Amino acid sequence: MHIDILTLFPEMFEGVLNSSIMKRAQDMNAFSYNTVNFRDYTESKHNKVDDTPYGGGAGMVLSPQPIFDAVDAVKEKSSQTKPPRVILLCPQGEPHSQQKAEELAQEEHLIFLCGHYEGYDERIRTHLVTDEISIGDYVLTGGELGAMVVMDSVVRLLPSVLGNESSAPEDSFSNGLLEHPHYTRPRDFRGMHVPEVLFSGNHAKIDEWRHQQSLKRTYERRKDLLQDYSLSKKEKEWIESWKNE
Repeated sequence: MHIDILTLFPEMFEGVLNSSIMKRAQDMNAFSYNTVNFRDYTESKHNKVDDTPYGGGAGMVLSPQPIFDAVDAVKEKSSQTKPPRVILLCPQGEPHSQQKAEELAQEEHLIFLCGHYEGYDERIRTHLVTDEISIGDYVLTGGELGAMVVMDSVVRLLPSVLGNESSAPEDSFSNGLLEHPHYTRPRDFRGMHVPEVLFSGNHAKIDEWRHQQSLKRTYERRKDLLQDYSLSKKEKEWIESWKNE
């Protein structure tokens, strides 16, 4: 996978993309990235990339010309066979999810558009962008932090990046539920004990316990996730027992 990031602040990405799993993924050639300052593509004699909105109003709006030209330039340099997904980070976008990350992880080329100021010229949104993504119902100074979040969620899903192939499928949201609790040594820490079932050696019982705990955690913390989850008879019985606790 190759990722191009269009931003006015390329330096913001250096620490995140060259640390931890993101650095490991690059070292193993799972993905590469390039930051592009779209100010370099402006035709404005004053080096501007924004202007006042037609019709009046507060703030400045990003102009289409520098962004269209920057996207055209990175597409021309691309060696990938499939057209890229052009992702706009925007509070109005589709809420990001594990399912969206899994979808994007199948792509060869992603282009992230990170804006600042009041917003984008609408022609960027309607004629250039393939996906609009929001990381939450709040407004940030720019799209850079959102792009980092989405990139991290995608890159970690690329083959062999996590090392353990079972890690990603067991993540929260991957199967529609929150992830089950985890424990490690010591068995007894300040009087707090690890559940006995985890020492049973019975993998069927351990799997059932983990699934039950995953469902319970979802029921207690994120009931909204269960609206689209098909409950089995056994799962319905578990939930009924928790209602009576």
